[in-house]
Amino acid sequence: MSLETEILTMLAAARRAARGLALASTARKNAALQRLADALREAADALLAANRIDLENARAAGIAGATLDRLALNADRIGAIARGVEEIAALPDPVGETIARWRRPNGLEIIQTRVPLGVIAIIYEARPNVTVDAGALGFKAGNAVILRGGREALETNRALADLMGAALAAEDFDPACVAIVRNPDRAAIQILKRHPEAIDLIIPRGGKSLKEALAGSAVPILPHFDGICHTYVDRAADLAMAEEICHNAKCGRPSVCNAMETMLVHAEAAPKFLPRIGARMRAAGVELRGDARARALLPDCAPATDADWDTEYLDLILAVKIVDSIDEAIDFIGRHGSGLADAIVTTDPQAAARFEREVDSATVYVNASTRFTDGFEFGFGAETGISTNRLHARGPMGLRELTTYKYVIHGQGQVRG
Repeated sequence: MSLETEILTMLAAARRAARGLALASTARKNAALQRLADALREAADALLAANRIDLENARAAGIAGATLDRLALNADRIGAIARGVEEIAALPDPVGETIARWRRPNGLEIIQTRVPLGVIAIIYEARPNVTVDAGALGFKAGNAVILRGGREALETNRALADLMGAALAAEDFDPACVAIVRNPDRAAIQILKRHPEAIDLIIPRGGKSLKEALAGSAVPILPHFDGICHTYVDRAADLAMAEEICHNAKCGRPSVCNAMETMLVHAEAAPKFLPRIGARMRAAGVELRGDARARALLPDCAPATDADWDTEYLDLILAVKIVDSIDEAIDFIGRHGSGLADAIVTTDPQAAARFEREVDSATVYVNASTRFTDGFEFGFGAETGISTNRLHARGPMGLRELTTYKYVIHGQGQVRG
């Protein structure tokens, strides 16, 4: 069987399964999710064994750094994945929710009600937790989900998909509700993007190569690509607070998309702040790259190039720039940011209000770390991605973001004149 035939067969099964899943009760869906959470804990040793194979293959292929960190599982991460599934089960089911209801002068009652999107394909790279997060969220929201992970996590993803299929089947769901493309050939992406009759939405999570692979897609795309996040330390910042926020935003987990990549510091705060934060960053192993004024205050700081301001490092590297005003900071973020998460640290309410209003990102922070841009932290249980798009959904995508709506109209025989 050719890869295209294999995928089209999978998509046809998913479409059939989606029709039944859209009508499933919340209790049935939650029972399947709880069964999955239990299975993840029970299968921890087998999952770690599969993950070791992926890690060995990745190292042999020369993969290191952020990609290897995202790929790796351990007991704590498996436990967190299972808890995320339970969180999803505990959340209100959006399917069938009445969004709005009104009556027209002619007596027609119009009801806007939430319904599943249908069939969603989620394409992602070396993060096996996405396999479960995306599968569980899509399923709870009544969608059939086609998962296409990266070849780096092939063995882990296969093991996780088997657990999900077994959990669904045990609760009398069609396992085609959540299926994974098991062939690692990147040609699968080209096949998926050509079939809008079979797929209602593609959610990609990845970098430049995935963006290029999906160019010209016939299927609507809700992208999660770049995370070039900024923290601006204002002239009125509490410098102790700024130090903690910036350290967390860069060093908490540098391999993820909500980590800070560029730190902007007001010229009046820089002489006191940069030596302090610079020493702490260097102690954490962070390589600093700064403009000329920042380098004058930061020993061992490398010169920043134009490319640094537009780079998502996903590593212990930080670009540093001194600005003369909040206007300059906002303008810089507008030109170089990716629209995912940006923060200001300030005690000035007017500066905070301006930053909130004028920075057009999916998540905008005042006196908090950008690392909170995450579905679990937002109370969504998990996420299928963090959208930087302006249509349909922005920011962490949870259950409601995986639904659309329809109008139901009740009448008493009305006809239009």
